[in-house]
Amino acid sequence: MNKQKETELKNQVDTSNEHNNSYTDASGVETIFEQNFRVISPGRMVAKRFFRSKLSVIGLFMIIFVFAFSFIGPLIIDLTWGYNETQVFKVERTSDMVTTADFPAPDGRSYDYFDKSVTVISFKAPPSGDHWLGTDTSGFDVFTRLMYGGRISLIISFIVIFLETIIGVVLGGLAGYFGKWVDQTVMRVVDIFACLPGLPILLVLSATISSIESIPAEHRIYYLMAFLTLMGWTGVARIVRGQILMLREQEYMMAATTTGIRPFKKIFKHLIPNTMPQLIVSMTLGLGGIILYESTLSYLGLGVPFPRAAWGSMIALADPSRGQEILANYPNMWVPAGVLIIVTVLGFSFIGDGLRDAFDPRMKR
Repeated sequence: MNKQKETELKNQVDTSNEHNNSYTDASGVETIFEQNFRVISPGRMVAKRFFRSKLSVIGLFMIIFVFAFSFIGPLIIDLTWGYNETQVFKVERTSDMVTTADFPAPDGRSYDYFDKSVTVISFKAPPSGDHWLGTDTSGFDVFTRLMYGGRISLIISFIVIFLETIIGVVLGGLAGYFGKWVDQTVMRVVDIFACLPGLPILLVLSATISSIESIPAEHRIYYLMAFLTLMGWTGVARIVRGQILMLREQEYMMAATTTGIRPFKKIFKHLIPNTMPQLIVSMTLGLGGIILYESTLSYLGLGVPFPRAAWGSMIALADPSRGQEILANYPNMWVPAGVLIIVTVLGFSFIGDGLRDAFDPRMKR
């Protein structure tokens, strides 16, 4: 009887299609099971978790809108209307004033005198069809300057994040892999920079650069990026160090050591790539903070120099110390810049949270 069952099972195995597989138990009898599953790559699994979150998708659309507005918008404006961020616009208003003369003229007639006055307004123009958000105190189109201001903020944030990541990866990788005195030295430097008050130091350094006449105003932005990089690399170094301390004890690293691979190759070819998920999340969350830093310095007049546009400098027009007129009567000059800052920072925060949850295998949604 057992031989008959075994023969039937073997016949079923032979006649099964490619979707079936067989398994032989301890008694030597083969059983059949159907492959009703599909292997998903880690990248697709992360993408599936990310797009399953509504906030992540909303944040992604917010960032796409800001990028299109800041980089594609100026091209359309320039091709359509020929506007740029430093072009001064003038709005002319004409009015006819009529007065009647009561005194007799030499010919015995009374004449009406027409006094035609022309008023030229080059600033604080209200929103109109030509200027959707009006003009500011210098006669610049507010809508156009919002686009160029977003371009400056996004470029600064991405360059600073890229430089911070490079410095943090190099120093954190060396500290985590070699340990001992290398780890102690690097981490003490990290502690020193982490204890420094970032914003006050940035204000002092920016004011010092602004007072040096030999430095052109258009070059101050590069010093601003260097200062932001110098103050922000410590977080990346700590993340990389912690990940490498855990990864260097794994079996594949022991196997790499037996093959005689050089330490720097093991760090940057085997260890650093395994820390990329955490680095991507850290970089995404850090972009919003850098935009806030840049906006704060521009608000205080220490960031992007005039007449270049920046969201922070546009909000600075409503500074109460300069008077209450713009703050109370011209919200079109400063409210849109504040809204764009909020949208950008929230968008990066939503994406960062979504990536953090998507890369975490313990998250079940």
